[in-house]
Amino acid sequence: MTASLRALLARAIDYAGLFPPANMALEPALQNYADYIRTADDWMLGAFILPVAEFGAAARGLSQFDTDHPLRISALGPKTDNAEAFQASLAGAMDSIASFRMMYGAAAVIEQFEMPLPANISADTFRMIRATIDSGLRTFWEAPAEAAERTIKSIADNNRSHAGGKLGFKLRTGGVTASAFPSSAEIAVALMAAGTHQVPIKFTAGLHHPVRIFHQSVQTTMHGFLNVLGAGVLGLEHDWTEKQFVEMLDDEEAASFSLTEDSFAWRDWRVATKRVAAHRELVTSLGSCSFDEPREDLRALNLL
Repeated sequence: MTASLRALLARAIDYAGLFPPANMALEPALQNYADYIRTADDWMLGAFILPVAEFGAAARGLSQFDTDHPLRISALGPKTDNAEAFQASLAGAMDSIASFRMMYGAAAVIEQFEMPLPANISADTFRMIRATIDSGLRTFWEAPAEAAERTIKSIADNNRSHAGGKLGFKLRTGGVTASAFPSSAEIAVALMAAGTHQVPIKFTAGLHHPVRIFHQSVQTTMHGFLNVLGAGVLGLEHDWTEKQFVEMLDDEEAASFSLTEDSFAWRDWRVATKRVAAHRELVTSLGSCSFDEPREDLRALNLL
C-alpha cells in the first residue's frame, strides 16, 4: 500500500450493509463492522450507515464495541414527500440522536447525519435545517443528480451565511437497476459544483469496484471509486473542465491510474499525496453495502 492510496481512501468507505444489494439484517451487519474495525484495513473504513429508526434495535448489539473499537455511526434520516413531513422527521431524528448519545456515547459515536431532501427545496429549507440540526454533526443532504448543481448552490449560499460547520451534499451514484446510475456527465457537474462552491460531497451506492466496469447484475456500467474520488481530487487540484472530468470518470483501464508514495495520478495528470489528503476535506466518502468487494478488487490490482 502506498501513501497516496492511503490518502485517497482513508476513512472513505462508509459501510451500508443494511442496504441493497446486500440487504443484510442488522445483527450480522453490526458483526461485520465489529470484525472490520479489528482488521489491518480499518484505516479505509468510515461510518456504519444506520437508519434512525433502527437505533433501538442497534442498541442491543453494542456489546461488541467499546471505546477502543467504537461503532462509528452515520445516522440516516427517512425519505419524506414534502417540506412539512421533512421538518417533522428531521426534528425527530435530532431528538433520537441526542437520546442515543446520552445512553451509548462510549461505545457508539454518531459522527454524521445524512438525509434525502424533499422536492421543491428553497432557501427556507436550509435555514430550517440549520436551526434544527446538532451543530456538531457533519451532515449530507441528498438530491437527485439532475438537481445536484442547483442544490449545491443553495447549500453553499447557506454555508456562507453561517460561521458553523458546512452542510454537505450527497449524490447517489448507482443502485440495483441500470436507471439508478447517473451518467458520467451528471457526476462531473456535481463534482464541479462542489469544488466551485466548496461544498463537501459524499457518494452512495454503486461504487463497489475501484475502476469503472460493466456488471451483469445491473446490465450497465458501474462507476469506479478510484474514478470518482480521483476525479474529485484531480479536478480540484487542476481546475478541470467538465470534459476532463467525464474522460476520467469514463475510463475503464486500471493501467491509467498510478498510486505512488509521492502522488496519485491518472494518465498525465498528477496530484501530490499531501494535496490528496487536503482535497479529501471536500471529496469525503462513499457508501457501499460491501467492504469486502472494494478490498478484494484493490488486492487484485496489487494496490493493497
